[in-house]
Amino acid sequence: MNRIVVVSNRVPLPEKGAQAGGLATALQPLLEREGGVWFGWSGSISAKAAEEGTRISHAGRVTYATMALTKAEHDGYYANFANGVLWPLFHSLPEMMRYDRSDAETYFATNARFADTLLPLLQDGDLVWVHDYHFLPLAGLLRARGVANPIGFFLHIPFPSAELLALAPPAGKLIAGLLQADVIGFQTSADLGNFAAAATTLAGARQIAAELLEIDGRRVRLGVFPAEIDAEDFAADALRAARSPTVERLRRSLGGQCLILGVDRLDPTKGLVQRLAGYRRFLETETGWHRRVTFLQIAPVSRQDVASYQTLRAELSQAAGEINSECGDPDWTPLRLITKGGPRATLAGYMRAARVGLVTPLRDGMNLVAKEYVAAQDPRDPGVLVLSRFAGAARQLDAALLVNPNDPDAIAEAITRALAMDLRERQTRWRAMWQAVAESSPLDWGLGFLRLLQQSPGKRAGGIAPALAPRGKPLIPIHTSSNAIN
Repeated sequence: MNRIVVVSNRVPLPEKGAQAGGLATALQPLLEREGGVWFGWSGSISAKAAEEGTRISHAGRVTYATMALTKAEHDGYYANFANGVLWPLFHSLPEMMRYDRSDAETYFATNARFADTLLPLLQDGDLVWVHDYHFLPLAGLLRARGVANPIGFFLHIPFPSAELLALAPPAGKLIAGLLQADVIGFQTSADLGNFAAAATTLAGARQIAAELLEIDGRRVRLGVFPAEIDAEDFAADALRAARSPTVERLRRSLGGQCLILGVDRLDPTKGLVQRLAGYRRFLETETGWHRRVTFLQIAPVSRQDVASYQTLRAELSQAAGEINSECGDPDWTPLRLITKGGPRATLAGYMRAARVGLVTPLRDGMNLVAKEYVAAQDPRDPGVLVLSRFAGAARQLDAALLVNPNDPDAIAEAITRALAMDLRERQTRWRAMWQAVAESSPLDWGLGFLRLLQQSPGKRAGGIAPALAPRGKPLIPIHTSSNAIN
């Protein structure tokens, strides 16, 4: 395969150790095997970001190239537009959108600086693979700079209806830039359909087949590529962690009670407040389960500089306090809320110990936690997954108990059913879901996308147009390691 150049907002730098997260989990196995370049934001904010050039580090066959952002770029591009406009809009939460034209301008300008910084790193024949909503215009900006390489784009979050997307004033410009990619991938067929409708109504594309668009004489391939986990590896991690002192301490603290577990970033799209409302309804209606269950919700804080996330943390803390003060007893705390994360292996052990996994986002592109919960289970005595029907994973894990996350009674009823479910039904449901998560892997997912991209000729023959490429800043080596990231 040609050299792969991955572009994502954050880069899992080797000097920072292995990092959890859907994108890192999905892409690292591919790059470690195939080699290539991973380019994006370093996580640093600097007043002289534009003059600092590209920072380079190495691990195994992977080169990591990053650039810093200025405070204005971080606020406008990342916090205000990507996460204040696109994130809620793409998750069908338009009431949370806070649009300002200057933020949109900063978003496009910062994408242009990413394009300028990436340009000197590209070589003829590279496959450029751009990821997620932070970089919707990047393909068009690279084409404008003469890049003719095959460019692919994958969206990890849902894609909204054309009507919702149009609420963002630069929607047409965003779609036009994205349509300069050769292959555009989505988590579900519904997302693909929404994009095709937006491309035709907002950007003048013509749909000539279910997965093929035409615009300005070019053809753009669309595809569905559900993100996957390495189920066998995760199952092995969960089995080892189940015997660890950390998981054993949790088990002892339960005193024989059934564990209900939720693991999510603290994010408005994850339905955490609604989930707690469902758990409270369960406690109110199923008093026979008092002192027999404990709900552990792990919700690491994220995007603390975004106002809606600060509000959510306060709402969640208040809801948790009310549940414990009104439903608990001096010797029983029905809910444990933790707003810090932990090692991935430890979380795998917690999942194996949980009788019920609650994964109830309001809307999610895929949700790998649901797949991880399935992989973590003991096949002889598996737990039960309660899953939002609005998560992309619900299309593969339809043997879970599917719920509407906006309905607290439905969540309460699913918890009751999960706790009372007999062993045979639990095993039958688990086997069906295990087959769904074990039949593929992150490597299969990545190779499937890239094989389709490699078939694309790009915009023109000949790779990069060097005459159009501006001189880049010098590459600054800051770290070298002979070992690939774990």
